[in-house]
Amino acid sequence: MINLTPLARAIFTNRVKKSLQWVGNSEEVQRVQLAWLIAKARHTHWGEAYNYNAIANYEDFAQKVPVSTYEDLSEWIMRQLAGESDVLWRGRVNRFAQSSGTSNGKSKYIPITNDALQLCHYKGASDVVAHYLSLYPDSRMFSGKGFILGGSFANEVVDLRCDARVGDLSAHLIDKVNPLVNLVRVPSKDIALMEDWEKKLPALVKASIGENITNLSGVPSWFLAVLKAVIAQAGATSIHDVWPNLEVFFHGGISFEPYRSQYASITDTSKMRYLETYNASEGFFAVQNAIDSRAMMLLLDVGVFYEFMPLDQLDNPNPQLLPIWQVEPGKVYGLVISSCNGLWRYAIGDTVKVESVNPVKITIAGRTRHFINAFGEELMVHNADAAISKVCEEMGCAILNYTAAPVYAADNSKGRHEWLIEFSVKPRDIDAFAKRLDECLQQENSDYQAKRYKGIFLDPLTVVVARERLFDDWLASTGKLGGQRKVPRLSNSRQFIDPMLKINI
Repeated sequence: MINLTPLARAIFTNRVKKSLQWVGNSEEVQRVQLAWLIAKARHTHWGEAYNYNAIANYEDFAQKVPVSTYEDLSEWIMRQLAGESDVLWRGRVNRFAQSSGTSNGKSKYIPITNDALQLCHYKGASDVVAHYLSLYPDSRMFSGKGFILGGSFANEVVDLRCDARVGDLSAHLIDKVNPLVNLVRVPSKDIALMEDWEKKLPALVKASIGENITNLSGVPSWFLAVLKAVIAQAGATSIHDVWPNLEVFFHGGISFEPYRSQYASITDTSKMRYLETYNASEGFFAVQNAIDSRAMMLLLDVGVFYEFMPLDQLDNPNPQLLPIWQVEPGKVYGLVISSCNGLWRYAIGDTVKVESVNPVKITIAGRTRHFINAFGEELMVHNADAAISKVCEEMGCAILNYTAAPVYAADNSKGRHEWLIEFSVKPRDIDAFAKRLDECLQQENSDYQAKRYKGIFLDPLTVVVARERLFDDWLASTGKLGGQRKVPRLSNSRQFIDPMLKINI
């Protein structure tokens, strides 16, 4: 294949230059985005309900429009799903991303408007490539093909209208992508959109093993299974034995930290690069744009207006939010968006840590509902990921998946955390692993450290070893195996871990 990378670099250069202009101008850029969003939605049912004609600026918007959860917007979204036009955004919406993560375990249906596809999701994907090519002048990623791992249109909607499509976000992106992109990616659309993961995995291996793959895009946990299957099929020891020109993995969806050592074990680390993205069902929000930092720069002109919820406001029915020009570095906030998919002041359920403000860069801290604070310890997913990654590195083991939940005090014991972990490489001593994990969590989280002080308030955590494929089987039992479906890492209740323990036999 001809090396088209120099041509691609020339095309994407201006996008990187434009992002540099955001330094010192985040307020101006974001106010322009909000004005555009409000103007486009004035004559929607939502815009009329909240008198968008009377909104002149952000201050009016914050006063008139309530902060929303999915439950608050679900009736509006179901009207769109039924085919009604001009509800939350102009026109009729025919595509919806099915996503898990609501408090009652039901699926969410995130509207995907044409504006959201073009101005946010695809523009964000272009930004990823632009920044990567800027960071690595020696890249030859367009001398071969990209392996893009996607989901399917499997869904739970009863009596879905014939002109609507519901499924994983990645399925929509693959389905609507510019046909020219298909010339530089694998697998074919038919394989990419297969529903049955058990049949899809060997098809993915067959479609990719003989190609010149230079870049990967997908969720780390799912891609790890694919790469191991490719290596096994080829009789190789490293994925670079199969694809010698592989140079970068564009990853997102879940934290990469628990998987970093496993990727290092199956790749030539001198060749492999990683770039993190923040691409959710609700929008493409941020991209890593530096080699020496994993912080991601917020994309300010992709049809999204960002607000930030201080952690002390998470349980407030009328929370006070901050616009992007008022956030502080080092603090963790719940992310709230208003966007061209018709989600207004929508709390997406993620918490982010602001790493810098000029430009605004973030790291994902976790989920607003996925944490453990049963005993005042406020343990977040980023604490858990960092701790487990450190222990695995120290003890020479590796994990595939984990979840953790509280165990409440009984007559002869205090409360504690219980971890359920599926290892790909088990530690020699599980008790020693648990002890070291407890220590590392204390190093990562001062509140947990305080509650563990001399064992006065909390007992040491315990670890249960999960059998092989336990988490896959649990996801399958919930109808969420494959695509970009995720295992809840932390929960303040035992709603996830108890059903898993029941099938861990």
